[in-house]
Amino acid sequence: MENTLLVGLSRLVTLERHVDVIANNVANVNTNGFKADRSLFEEYLRSPAHEDNFMRSDRRVSFVQDRASFHDFAPGNTEQTKNPLDVTIDGNALFVVQTPAGERYTRDGGFQINNQGQLVTAGGNPVLGSSGPIVFQPTDKEINIAADGNISVLEGTNRMDSLRGKLRLVSFAQAQRLIKDGGNLYAAGEGAAPAPDATAKVRQGYIEKSNVNAVTEMSRMIDVTRTYTQISAMLQQQGDMRRSAIEKLADVPA
Repeated sequence: MENTLLVGLSRLVTLERHVDVIANNVANVNTNGFKADRSLFEEYLRSPAHEDNFMRSDRRVSFVQDRASFHDFAPGNTEQTKNPLDVTIDGNALFVVQTPAGERYTRDGGFQINNQGQLVTAGGNPVLGSSGPIVFQPTDKEINIAADGNISVLEGTNRMDSLRGKLRLVSFAQAQRLIKDGGNLYAAGEGAAPAPDATAKVRQGYIEKSNVNAVTEMSRMIDVTRTYTQISAMLQQQGDMRRSAIEKLADVPA
């Protein structure tokens, strides 16, 4: 196959992957605490097949390789909700939650209280404190979450101040090794170990929105789609030229 077709096909493959990443970002533009993904591409060099030994600069053929994608951990906008169970993190830490598959991590602080009195995420996963799941009593009132993550309530008719736990906040030295595990959760990938984060602070009554900019992502989608269409048309023209050349050669009298 000609180098033009190979180079074009390599670019189409990477553009298809780019569209998938952008589409996932757009789909989560309203997901609290969501972090966008970005694509990384690199030039892959390879000399074409040739029969002579001349090594000129025009011998180099540049393909496009889909190297990887990475997480954009830039903070999203903070919105005040005045809901006492909404919590946002000031810093790079993540909340720890318990799932059937083990511990997972999230930036989504839109919490709730389930029927068992446990503090849970929107997906129903228990939020972990420094001593395990955080559980409230039926008589608890006026939940207060301090900046250091301590959760206190006014308990019973005597309205005594009682501590229900402390939010467990962790960070990762190798945050790019976190793996998106669905449900707005991250799993610790190979080499990614959680460490307690004593510098991060929390704010009660606020929620962190997605860091996806819908206008920017849609502009990228339009640009990628346009590029894909142009390259596809170019490859179609190359194919038509090749077919036409073969047909003309076949018509040459013997």
